[in-house]
Amino acid sequence: MISLGIDIGSRNTKIVIWDNSQKRILFSDYIATGVSIKETIDTLLIRAGDLRELIKYSCATGYGRKMYKAADSIKSEITCHAKACHMLFPNACTIIDIGGQDSKVITLSEDGNVEDFIMNDKCAAGTGRFLEMTANKLECDISELSELASKADREIPLNSTCVVFAESEIIGLLAKGERPENIARAVNNSIAKRIYAQMAPLNWHAPIVFTGGVAQGSDLVYSIGKACGQELLIPEDPEITGALGAAILAF
Repeated sequence: MISLGIDIGSRNTKIVIWDNSQKRILFSDYIATGVSIKETIDTLLIRAGDLRELIKYSCATGYGRKMYKAADSIKSEITCHAKACHMLFPNACTIIDIGGQDSKVITLSEDGNVEDFIMNDKCAAGTGRFLEMTANKLECDISELSELASKADREIPLNSTCVVFAESEIIGLLAKGERPENIARAVNNSIAKRIYAQMAPLNWHAPIVFTGGVAQGSDLVYSIGKACGQELLIPEDPEITGALGAAILAF
């Protein structure tokens, strides 16, 4: 049985085509979320080639899940990330998911079900949007931020917890001649501290899985792991974890 999982995020849309009988991914891909959700998904399905003809069920998740009417079912991002992370890391107890415009921390029961969760969707601090702003001010691509931060030669504080004020603070640091590498590390540390504070109300435990596209940044992984006092587990392709969970739950 072949299923399609779709994760319609604020920044990217991801798909996974899943073979439930063999428990393996047949195809995965993602592109920037366009104005037309349908056209965005159609583009991804064209890339999947003949596999799209084998799909029996589909499930959509993400902030735009209700906009794609062709899906057979819809599930929350919380449920989908929990399902995928438990399959990838059966011993996982806690999940950190940082998206383009929100961040989530999820705790799991021993059987992989959602025990509790907390979401920050009211402020861009601690999200991918914060990193996009930083990359813009440091005049680099967002994919280059992690490598930049890894070359920091000293730790500096970033005092602002609001993206708007942090932007002004970064401009001020650059004007004073602060190295972009140190500013990039400061932003990662700022996000890590915010995520750790977000975790505080939950009864969380290690092992911790860090997922979402932001988890591709090794220096941010380092900063969050340091803040939590734990080594983080990272899926092979953290960008598609939500879509994978949706594909598994499509049946």
